[in-house]
Amino acid sequence: MLIAQGDARDSRLDRKLAFALASVAGGLNAAAFHEVGFFSANMTGNVSALSSLLAMGLWRQGLGYLAIVLSFIIGSLVSTLAISSGLRRGIGTIYARVILVEATLLAALGLARTGLDRSAGVPMLIVGLAFLMGQQNAIVTHISNARVRTTHVSGMATDIGIGLARMLDILRGKADPSERGEIVTRLSLHTGTVLSFLLGGVVGVLAWRIAGDLCFVIAGLVLGAVAATSIQRAGQIISPNDPLD
Repeated sequence: MLIAQGDARDSRLDRKLAFALASVAGGLNAAAFHEVGFFSANMTGNVSALSSLLAMGLWRQGLGYLAIVLSFIIGSLVSTLAISSGLRRGIGTIYARVILVEATLLAALGLARTGLDRSAGVPMLIVGLAFLMGQQNAIVTHISNARVRTTHVSGMATDIGIGLARMLDILRGKADPSERGEIVTRLSLHTGTVLSFLLGGVVGVLAWRIAGDLCFVIAGLVLGAVAATSIQRAGQIISPNDPLD
């Protein structure tokens, strides 16, 4: 799922990628909020909180939200630079390798949290997760030609509404029925991604309640397994009828 790129991908690969990574992102976002009260991937909410604090003159409090947003952007920037460099060098597994780096950093972040005072480690946890979520979003955006987003739930909810409206137009005879297949495919992708994010959040909170900060290490291991599987698959001799995942 982390090898084929752009138009070489089919809807099956996009769904596998979206559902897997959205589940992890939802788990991380919910677990972090349950622990420290901040969202690491909700840039809309973080920018809104920043604007509210700035309007009230609470500049110092606003710096924390600014740091979250900037960390997300920097994560996307670093990820894009790494991917661009890998593609120029013809590294077919570059997306999986960047995910593997994300997994390693996530596991290291979870381990570091276990050795720190819980209140002192709050900024590191949220800023670190925002960086990793920005990194992940850039990966899936590039590899899918922006068809897949793992944390942009508001955008996906909008796409679901648009898709349902187009389906209603087809049922009412006011739109071309030939578009039905494409619309259903997109609805399946976006609806499944939102549900994966939701279920991932439930599992993430439960995992945090059971394992504490080690849940971030576990999430890193899951991402690492996804990346390693893709790298291993890419190294195998595969017949033309057996596309890379």
